[in-house]
Amino acid sequence: MKWVTRERVHVDRVACPWLIKRFIDSDAEFIFVPRGTDPQTITEGTPFDMKGVELGHHDGKCSFDAFMEKYNIQDPAVKKIQLIVRGADIDTDNPPSLSIALDILARGYRLICKDDYETLEKEFYLYDALYAYFKKELEDDK
Repeated sequence: MKWVTRERVHVDRVACPWLIKRFIDSDAEFIFVPRGTDPQTITEGTPFDMKGVELGHHDGKCSFDAFMEKYNIQDPAVKKIQLIVRGADIDTDNPPSLSIALDILARGYRLICKDDYETLEKEFYLYDALYAYFKKELEDDK
């Protein structure tokens, strides 16, 4: 399936593709469109993290939240990542420290990568590492 979002990806537009590939659609293809693209004009693929779409920001929540709800993802480790992503993408007043770190890393990746595809490729390792860490932490707590 094809998934469409705005170019120059940042936290939510990297976290969502990671979530899609790992938990929703392992064969996902991503298409990046210019920032001002009207999602109503998208004829091929499912738009996300764009103004006015189902899989976007709603009621103080980010697009990652929308995916978690729509696809009923209940994995406790992913829920921990969800809080970090929301904090980095939405909480501007008092974000958690891990959210600040994620935002800084996302900005750095955007500076060293040649395009959005490379950014996804490299940042997926970061999300995989977060997932592995939280998965292990949750297992150790049992």
